[in-house]
Amino acid sequence: MIKYAKESRFIQAVDCIVFGFDGETLKILLIQRGFEPEKGKWSLMGGFVKAGEDFDQASNRILKQLTGLDGMYLEQLNTFSHPQRDPMERTISTAYFALIDINKYKIQLSDDYHPEWFSLKRMPKLIFDHQQMVELALRRIRYKAALHPILFELLPNRFTIPQLQNLYESVYNTTIDKRNFSKRVLATGLLIKQEEKDKSGSKRGAYYYHLNMQKYYAKFQAFLNFIPNPTNLIF
Repeated sequence: MIKYAKESRFIQAVDCIVFGFDGETLKILLIQRGFEPEKGKWSLMGGFVKAGEDFDQASNRILKQLTGLDGMYLEQLNTFSHPQRDPMERTISTAYFALIDINKYKIQLSDDYHPEWFSLKRMPKLIFDHQQMVELALRRIRYKAALHPILFELLPNRFTIPQLQNLYESVYNTTIDKRNFSKRVLATGLLIKQEEKDKSGSKRGAYYYHLNMQKYYAKFQAFLNFIPNPTNLIF
């Protein structure tokens, strides 16, 4: 069998950045690394690509193994290849980000490896270049959210206007005027009002809505009326 005999061999890994929304704030799922180097320190969900796997298969396998999660929105982000990114051995990592509704996947989450949710504002220090991966993922999400309905992957099928506002404020790290947000989002005509109310926050309650996907794709520019400037991507 002919091989590239003079070329160096590298280890290929994948790291998964799992973002979740609990109705109030955007969170990230982290795990304590189980082996050296940096054993016991906080890390993204990661592992090595096996022979016969492509990157998508490896990322899904690793997420299932470490967290129990599957069937979620998963998108390839970028490849991180600095020669010294892993002090043990030359390792190239391809990062993915996932978006989930925390409440929807709460039962599915496995305790075998003790994954924990952290608010982005209270996230512990991460190993290697994982903080860089998180920041790049946030910039990608903020940009794409102005063009595609990816943030609705973080919401249940039906949601309230306050939940939607909490989501956008968390993702863009900003504060949006409550009345102005409600007025603008309803003016888009892209949300379908439901008969039921969520009364968990007050006796008056808040109506549930769900996104009309057909209208969204037909006139997604309407959402740009209330989304903060997508070019302001500072984390």
